[in-house]
Amino acid sequence: MPTDDFAADVDAIAAAVRAVPGVSDLHGGVQSEVAVLLPGRRVLGLRLGDTTCEVHIAVGWDADIPRTAAAVRTAVAPLAGGRTVAVTIEDVDEPRKEN
Repeated sequence: MPTDDFAADVDAIAAAVRAVPGVSDLHGGVQSEVAVLLPGRRVLGLRLGDTTCEVHIAVGWDADIPRTAAAVRTAVAPLAGGRTVAVTIEDVDEPRKEN
């Protein structure tokens, strides 16, 4: 059973990812298979193993993808408990329609 500290760490990682410019949101994969399971909820887009913190995201249409991925790694590294941070771009949002 995950501890309260673990849940707080997961929530802090999710918040840090969402705060990175260019990130639209965390992304759970094609069938929402990428997730951390916590009591009563799932946090899509993250998977924390013993040595790796996987972060799966959707980015904005105009995002610089390599720069955004690097910024996510930088934001998450201090929160990942020494795990290697791996970023996967799962989706690119469609451009906004101008009226």
